[in-house]
Amino acid sequence: MNPRHAVSVTAPGIALRCYGAVEETDVHDFHQIVLGLDGEMEMTVDGVGERIDPGSAWLIPAGARHDYAGIGENRQLVLDLPAAALAVPERLFDTARAVRIDPALTQLVREIAGQAQRSAQQAQSGATPAHDTHASADLRARRFHWDASAQLCASVLAQAGIASNDAFEAAVGLDFARVDRWLRAHLAEPLRIADLAAHCGFGMRRFHQLFIEAFGETPHRYLQRLRLDTSLMLLADPRLSLTHIALEVGFGDQSAFTHAFTRRFGFAPGQWRALPSH
Repeated sequence: MNPRHAVSVTAPGIALRCYGAVEETDVHDFHQIVLGLDGEMEMTVDGVGERIDPGSAWLIPAGARHDYAGIGENRQLVLDLPAAALAVPERLFDTARAVRIDPALTQLVREIAGQAQRSAQQAQSGATPAHDTHASADLRARRFHWDASAQLCASVLAQAGIASNDAFEAAVGLDFARVDRWLRAHLAEPLRIADLAAHCGFGMRRFHQLFIEAFGETPHRYLQRLRLDTSLMLLADPRLSLTHIALEVGFGDQSAFTHAFTRRFGFAPGQWRALPSH
């Protein structure tokens, strides 16, 4: 069977999918996480086959051929993740693998799937406000995809069973999931590479080299992406001021935060917060 090449994407995307009983094949140039929601499906990636149920997921690297088919009634939540779209260590997708997911991630998958389904039903029924133009619907969808993707990636990296491969990390010497957790816990502080290197048991030069190999970019670039990803989740809370959010994620002031956010997402934080929600 010839693989079906998906259209290239540049931003993260969330989709609810039901797979038929006839096997299909895909290859695409972005990473993908397929999270079980209802029922089961069979997926084979680079010759390794596993079933996906509501307690499991497949991590599929860009370029990996995957064959899949549904088993009866099924639904999956699929995250399309272009490289460098969100703060995700590149090594997370070194190899394709099926993993079990913990209750916290399972619950988040159901919540996001519910949001996606409500949005789809609203669009299909035409039950949208009279002033809701095509442009505002696109903005609403854009915000949903970024917000949901940031939440899912944070939850995936918080689950050690997904993020870590103990034998592999022991061989290469850097536990990227541990580093990611440390950075998330210290977002409000200036990045001191020496402290992080010492936390991981390395000298600065060796740590810097290992970090780039694991994350695909320098510590400062990754941290900047992580700070902005986290700000998306904080902006969803209307009780938090922009100044509070800026300081919470490690920017010196609201102006610096606004400049970095606008350059990354195309909207100022206040404009992003004002975008229509799902």
